[in-house]
Amino acid sequence: MEEATQSKHIIMFPYMAQGHLTRFLELAYRIVHHDPSFTVTIVNTPLNINNLRSAIANRPSPPSQIHLKSFPFNGSDYGLPPDSENTDGLSPSQLPLLMQACASFEAPFRKFISDIVSSDGTSSVCIISDGLTRWMNGVAKDLGICSYLFIPGAYGSVATMSVLMNLPHINIADGGTNEEFALPGFPESCRFTYMELTPRVRALDGKDGLSKFMKSGSSGEYNGVLCNTVEEIEPLGLKILRSYMKLPVWCVGPLIPLKLLTKNSDSDTNSGITSQRSGKKLAIEPKYCMEWLDSHPTRSVLYISFGSENAISETQMMEFAKGLEESKKPFIWIIRPPSEFDPKGDFRPEWLPSGFVDRVKKQGLLVHGWAPQLEILCHRSTGAFLSHCGWNSVLESLSQGVPLIGWPLGGEQGYNAKMLDEEIGVCVVLARWADTMIKKEEVSRVINLVLDNSEGGKGDIMRKKASEVGEFMRAAVETNKGSSYNAMKDFLTRCFSI
Repeated sequence: MEEATQSKHIIMFPYMAQGHLTRFLELAYRIVHHDPSFTVTIVNTPLNINNLRSAIANRPSPPSQIHLKSFPFNGSDYGLPPDSENTDGLSPSQLPLLMQACASFEAPFRKFISDIVSSDGTSSVCIISDGLTRWMNGVAKDLGICSYLFIPGAYGSVATMSVLMNLPHINIADGGTNEEFALPGFPESCRFTYMELTPRVRALDGKDGLSKFMKSGSSGEYNGVLCNTVEEIEPLGLKILRSYMKLPVWCVGPLIPLKLLTKNSDSDTNSGITSQRSGKKLAIEPKYCMEWLDSHPTRSVLYISFGSENAISETQMMEFAKGLEESKKPFIWIIRPPSEFDPKGDFRPEWLPSGFVDRVKKQGLLVHGWAPQLEILCHRSTGAFLSHCGWNSVLESLSQGVPLIGWPLGGEQGYNAKMLDEEIGVCVVLARWADTMIKKEEVSRVINLVLDNSEGGKGDIMRKKASEVGEFMRAAVETNKGSSYNAMKDFLTRCFSI
């Protein structure tokens, strides 16, 4: 695909991670759906662009207004394994190297944008970045074009900003790990604890590289913020975000395929939608997966996935598997090597209890690799989602009225889980991070609690609240009426002139 030179051109550069790439692609679809006169160009590495090209090709009637541009990239130049162009298969210790490598695109990106501006003029070009491609703002300001920040949920994003901009928060020696503290920008009644911070953030002191990176660019560099959420489901988070950043904020979510938000959404009408969105090859045939789900009662199955970048530890995996088996609930588990091992390596039987695989053949499915997540969540038999609480997964789950069991493992996931539990009531937090000890008894208890369909029980209450959130999502994207529909319309009207 070649770059276009139309009168209204938006250029995006997402961070090199699957969740970021799919979120930006969905934003591009939503933009051209609203206004076909816009051209959107997504810039990234060759591998990621090929994945996006596959995702676009798999969708019916791919729009001609979405263009793709790749820049040469060699991960080995930055200490990364050969052929590493995204977070897939990287260990946590290698992720900072990818962040540093991402910044190397500033020079070619600057030339690319300069050429477009020379052709189209500054009044018809703008860029959209995320929090890990902040260097794009310097390019935008130098060239005199508008620059916008694109974030996932409001609460999780602003909590992450506040934490990293205001380290350290507590004196651990005086207060201990369970002491509560206030987070700047949040109401005094909203308390956080040391253990709600990721292990990586706990080690920061405000003078480290990540803290300096966050402080290197203020919110004033942006012209506004696009947020992948719905105005009606995050009132507190959005109030804090707007006060904290003092910028226009447009809620344009949920950025998931619109067909998922139809009231008649089911596994038949949504066949193939996962591969259409990700461009990834699935490790299990969707048809087989759907047939397995068809054999189970409504809202009885637990779906388990920790996303594309996360893994629990070997000890946690062993104990979790024991609790999962003891729960006796049917499950689909997207299982990858534990966090201490090569994410791309073969799975070893010794990471699971002896005889576990044979014993649970009738109880569940173990999937080694990518699975049709969207189809699974749409199926009537799926009763709960045990998730890392990445925002994409949260939106996909709640859009189908499926409550969550939270096990955050990084990034803003812990804050997402906190908000889903305390503010909305659609999540029970089982554990936090890859350094938390769990017991099989607690695993079994929480699974049975959330999958209990008894009238008035915890699971029933969570499910009803999740269904209400799904209704808010459907209403938000309704043409000419929904809050997200009108927010997108307002953004596209103003994006070149702020």
